[in-house]
Amino acid sequence: MTPESHSPTSAGPTTGPPPGCPAHGLGPGGLHRLYGPEAEDLEGLYEQLREQHGPVAPVLLHDDVPMWIVLGHAENLHLVGTPSQFCRDSRVWGPLGEGMVKPDHPMMPHIAWAPICSYAEGDEHLRLRGAVTGAMSTIDHRAIRRHINRHTQRLANEFCETGEAELISQFSEHLPMAILCEILGMPDDYSDRLVQATRDLLKGTETANASQGYVMGVLKGLAERRREQPLDDFASHLVLHPAKLTDDEVTTHLWLVLMAAYEATVNLIGNVLRMVLTDPGFRAQLNGGQMTVPEAVEQSLWDEPPFSTVFAYYAKQDTELGGQRIRKGDGLLFGIAPGNVDPRVRPDLDANMQGNRSHLAFGSGPHECPGQDIARGIADTGVDALLMRLPDIRLDCDEDELQWRQSISSRHLVELPVRFEPKPQQDIMEKPAPVAVPAQRPTWQVGTPEPSAPVAAPPRPAVTAPPVSPEPAAVPRPAAASEPVRPMGAWRRFLLWWRGY
Repeated sequence: MTPESHSPTSAGPTTGPPPGCPAHGLGPGGLHRLYGPEAEDLEGLYEQLREQHGPVAPVLLHDDVPMWIVLGHAENLHLVGTPSQFCRDSRVWGPLGEGMVKPDHPMMPHIAWAPICSYAEGDEHLRLRGAVTGAMSTIDHRAIRRHINRHTQRLANEFCETGEAELISQFSEHLPMAILCEILGMPDDYSDRLVQATRDLLKGTETANASQGYVMGVLKGLAERRREQPLDDFASHLVLHPAKLTDDEVTTHLWLVLMAAYEATVNLIGNVLRMVLTDPGFRAQLNGGQMTVPEAVEQSLWDEPPFSTVFAYYAKQDTELGGQRIRKGDGLLFGIAPGNVDPRVRPDLDANMQGNRSHLAFGSGPHECPGQDIARGIADTGVDALLMRLPDIRLDCDEDELQWRQSISSRHLVELPVRFEPKPQQDIMEKPAPVAVPAQRPTWQVGTPEPSAPVAAPPRPAVTAPPVSPEPAAVPRPAAASEPVRPMGAWRRFLLWWRGY
């Protein structure tokens, strides 16, 4: 079978497999569907496609719309790193121009073109992305770490006394939103309603349009306030950037940063916590100092990337990728999850990827995620602070009872129930610790404390004594010098600085 016969956009009638055939239930042309019953185990389906077609495979989206999925690590890097051959502008996608993709297609929110940096090309892409990256370069990451520690303390205070919690809804869905509101410049807008509206929008429920309206209203108000009164925050620097973004461009890019960073960080925190709680060897390495939390985050980005695929790239010309002939106008899914487990890169999936950042979680090329350091920072510091606050935290169910919500674009935990010994609340301004730090004594002294004054003895009757020759007064003994305070070591000072203290 030649690669030409696999082209998902090839025209002509196709004959389905006869009843009883092993291929029965496949789509037109015998292609696998990335939706419906066949897609309940996407990981297994990707490996089946890799075995059948190699690093690039033809598949079908909803309504049997043809698409390619890129499964190979090297092929994915070529896809996203060659703008002369592939672009993000869906207006060149053949099935869309041919009317195969209806306005109500389930993937339309991911596919529809919009005037934002994620879809733009050439000079317009440089202008819009330059404004976003320029505003991000002004973020004070040390100040953000302080906010992360304080919000972690605040969230932990809400459940620490009960001895149990559900970390997805009570922690990982709230911490990223609180920090992103600080970064964007709208800390007063952080609320449960904003969190729920964003979750509703990302899930695509029946009320998603209303939630979209609420979120856009909040961001539009922020853009208008910063246009009138700029401050030292992300929104202000976006407004004031020399690219001179319009109000609509500022609002849509605030939305883009909020949505992408929030969803990625929620999934990342949940996945890291699950790895810590379910893998004894993984947690032993953390407790023994053989692995740091940032290294645990990178391992999670290999094994459970926040986004499984990205919609989509489109061929600007006839070309070849992974042994398949790609025609002008074909669409290709950037396969992050299958690319991360490419056996040519990871022959042993149990091998530790410590120190290796060549995963595909944040993309590459001109459209590489500009906010990846924000996601890493929130996950690194937030998970570390939570584990310091609740060192005895443990999973409150069997690992196989954990439920996942899966789609073509992402896979994340529904709940993560945990249990721990109840802890008292702590001041959110203090460094997270297993127990509250007691207040220092007002007369603190380093060294041996001074003895207390002796109790006066009762008076004795006077006794007449012979005169005694005078003796010289006793010379007072010099007071013992207090032990000097040891200076804080360089490593300890670095750790305190890194954690925002």
